Amino acid sequence: MSVTPEDKFQTGLLLDLEQVVEKELDRHMSMAKEWFPHQYVPWGQGRDFDGPLDGEAWSLEQSKLSLEARESLIVNLLTEDNLPGYHNAIATVFGRDGAWGTWVNRWTAEENRHGIVIRDYLTVTRAVDPIALERARMLHMETGYEPTHGDSFLHGAAYVAFQELATRVSHRNTGRASGDPVCEQMMARVAADENLHMIFYRNLLGAALELAPNETMRAITDVVKAFEMPGAGIEGFMRKSVVIANAGIYDLRLHHDDVLTPVLRKLGVFELTGLDGGGEKAREELGEFLAHLDASATKFETRREERRARKAAREG
Repeated sequence: MSVTPEDKFQTGLLLDLEQVVEKELDRHMSMAKEWFPHQYVPWGQGRDFDGPLDGEAWSLEQSKLSLEARESLIVNLLTEDNLPGYHNAIATVFGRDGAWGTWVNRWTAEENRHGIVIRDYLTVTRAVDPIALERARMLHMETGYEPTHGDSFLHGAAYVAFQELATRVSHRNTGRASGDPVCEQMMARVAADENLHMIFYRNLLGAALELAPNETMRAITDVVKAFEMPGAGIEGFMRKSVVIANAGIYDLRLHHDDVLTPVLRKLGVFELTGLDGGGEKAREELGEFLAHLDASATKFETRREERRARKAAREG
């Protein structure tokens, strides 16, 4: 099989960034805190379910969570469940050798804790229908995961830099919306992991921007314009997303202000000098898209407030 110029470029960039990965891996390991999922689950609330153990069947009134919190936790968990697909994707892009491979495996191991603790919490507290949840997990994992931008290294690096922060925001806000201090503590712990992952990928993307500014700028723009959460393949994702957005857990405003803007500002993409025509064009596209997204976010916020006002008037 012939090696394309793109393959040579990616291989060279991976080699050039090896020392950056080693440095960021060391930093991550010095900051990451060991924690244990079982310590965040209120096991005393658990009891047998119907089935072989002849326990009590689940019913909606057993859940102490609001519809919005339930839907968000389900989406967050099902997203975490597809970890085998994500591992395959980043292992394909980053490789399995040296510091790259060490990071891929460490990241995967840490992410696996998130699914463990959220599922145990939901099951023990009877927060959601466990049968429906398991069927949704099976369907979602059978669908699999395919990265939007294939095996492009720069697009993959750009995507995870934004996605990890988006996940942190979603987890943190879900915990706050739950109304359960136990859930909030658990989701804050998970969100702390996601923040460290974001820093790793953001710093990696920043190094790539220095080495290959034009190509990286194009990748950033492509990713931002086509961004969707990794759980987008979940059955009923759009309906669930609307519920989550209306609750203010994750919406366009948060995506613009708390995810895209901080990463882009940290990377200094709009202050970067020395771009060629292609890089400048990509940056212009990025600016135009962000302006459009900002306007859409404002429009959504306005309509949401109008809906809330009408609802309050009816109930009042």
